[in-house]
This record gives sequence, structure tokens and C-alpha cells, in this order.
Amino acid sequence: MPDARGTLFVVATPIGNLGDVTLRALETLRAVPLIAAEDTRIARRLLARHEIKTRLVSYHAQSGKARLDELLARLRGGADLALVTDAGTPGVSDPGDELVAAWASEGGRVVPIPGPSAVLAAVAASAIAGPRWTFEGFLPRAGRERRERLARIANDDHGTVVFEAPTRLATTLRDLTATCGGDRPAAVCRELTKIHEQIVRATLDELVEAVRAGDIPRRGEVVIVVGPSTAAALSPAERREAVADGRRQVESLVAGGLGRSEAARRVAAVTGLSRRILYRGEAKAE
Repeated sequence: MPDARGTLFVVATPIGNLGDVTLRALETLRAVPLIAAEDTRIARRLLARHEIKTRLVSYHAQSGKARLDELLARLRGGADLALVTDAGTPGVSDPGDELVAAWASEGGRVVPIPGPSAVLAAVAASAIAGPRWTFEGFLPRAGRERRERLARIANDDHGTVVFEAPTRLATTLRDLTATCGGDRPAAVCRELTKIHEQIVRATLDELVEAVRAGDIPRRGEVVIVVGPSTAAALSPAERREAVADGRRQVESLVAGGLGRSEAARRVAAVTGLSRRILYRGEAKAE
């Protein structure tokens, strides 16, 4: 017997440019009797542009259990429901996963309507992450968990994608530099798909300086892409040998008249080792 309960549609909406909405998303938003939106004012702008009259109800991180129960009751009663956030896909660093998980746990039908993604746009446009990468979302603001997450990024042989608020961009870039090394390739992708879109590819050291100098404004939505650690894929013995060989290359360049800082930078760029380790010339491979 067919399931008479409603279907929950998880609909991706534009991350900036309203023209990026998919035809299937518009068809779904027009067909359902109700849309649960993170911010009804933002959702209404998208609906108005496409002359969609579907009723909206707010559903966000502070909505509480009563609204969750209300939406689940509608689905149980046979009414379809579309779920949208302010930008991108519900549940990806945005509200929505609680509703999806609750309805799925009851055996309810959940249909994803994919579309614009800041994560995929940043990975594709930066060309930094490599073929394998990890999405970290927003890092914890402080404390042990933040330090542990930063340490994992520093030692990961996958690329990493991080969301960050513009006011915290400088702090996070400095922390990434301290843990990953300033020579690690990275990119700041700001205001993706919007009028003032900016994608800056450089080392972490250079990105810190670009923010300090105002070349990367501290405004708008920000995605940081960090390149993989090539040294992380090595065994401890291989890493010690790689560091020792890298230091020999630095000493050779210094003997040829190059400054130690520049020599360490060049070798780091080729080997993926930390410029600081190469510059210090410590006996211990970190």
C-alpha cells in the first residue's frame, strides 16, 4: 500500500545570485502547500522573483520543539513540505538536519533537490583542495576543540574547506598559519556568485597579509580552502628523511648566497614541508 504521508523536500537555494536556482527547485517550491524557511523575508524575495505564492512558515535554529512537532504533524497527515535555508542546502552548516533526521527516523520520504553550493563553488574555483578534501564547516571559536580541529587540518593529507564569518577571518587565517605553516597553499573565496565575488589564491602567510592590508575586505560570506599537507602522507621515518633532505637543500641555497628565509620558502613550496621547520633547522622532525 502506498505511503499516504507527506514528502519532505530538502531544497537548495541560491548562495547569492538568484539566477542560480534550479528549475526543479522552482517546480518543487511552487507545488508544495508549505515552505519551512530559515528566514521568511529572504525566502520571500526568491519566491517573488519567480511569482511563487506558496505559504511560508519560519523554521530556524531557535524555533524550538513546538515548531518541529508542528511540521512533523503536517507530514504525518499527508501534506508535502519544502525546507529551505537562507542560502545553499539545509543541514550543511545551516538549520534543517533535525527535521530531516526526525522524519527519516519515522520512515518518512525525504527528497533532496540539489543546487548551488558554496563548498563546491570554492573547491572548484580555488583549485587548491585536490581530489580529496574534508568539509569542516565553522570551526569552534576557542578552546581545546578549536586547537584539535586546527591540528587535524595541519596534518591532513586531504584539502580542507572552512566557513568563517568576515569579522573572524583574520583570526582564523593566523591560527591556520600557526598550525599549518605560512607556506601552505590556501584560498579565500568571498561573496561567491555575488557582485563583489573575490577569490584569492596564495600561501597562508600571504593571505594574512592581504587581510591586514585590506586587499581582502572583512565583509561578506567567506569560504577558506586549505591545501593538503603533503608531508602528512609520509611515515615518521619518511618524514624525518624528508625534513633532513629539505634542510640540506636549504643549506645548499644559503651557501650559494640566498637568504635563509627565502631558501626555506622555496624548498617548502616544492616539498610541502613547513617553512618554519626548514628555516629553524631543528634536529627533530615535527
